[in-house]
Amino acid sequence: MFTAYLLITLITIAANAGIAVADLSRARFVLANSAEVGVPESWIPWLAALKASGAAGLLLGLLGARFLGLAAALGLTLFFIGAIAAHIRARVYYNIAFPAAFLTLATASLALAAIAR
Repeated sequence: MFTAYLLITLITIAANAGIAVADLSRARFVLANSAEVGVPESWIPWLAALKASGAAGLLLGLLGARFLGLAAALGLTLFFIGAIAAHIRARVYYNIAFPAAFLTLATASLALAAIAR
């Protein structure tokens, strides 16, 4: 079980760190998607900080701070539920698979963190 926890959590860390970098570098696809779902451009750095913090918390969880890892996984899960809600509210469904994939990773990390060890 620990191997699955380690693997899924490392993938979740990489995915969230990567998208946080894309947010902070104001990648064209980030700006376009945010505008399409009604997220103000001024929010993007704050949302990037939340994703980066989640990735850092997951890493700290792997390094022994179990409570921080659980809190980070829960926070990312709630964050991506919000992202899915933003897509549904804006009726932007063609790319909803991306926040759904991040939600799946965060949820899997949360579940595995809760039962691993």
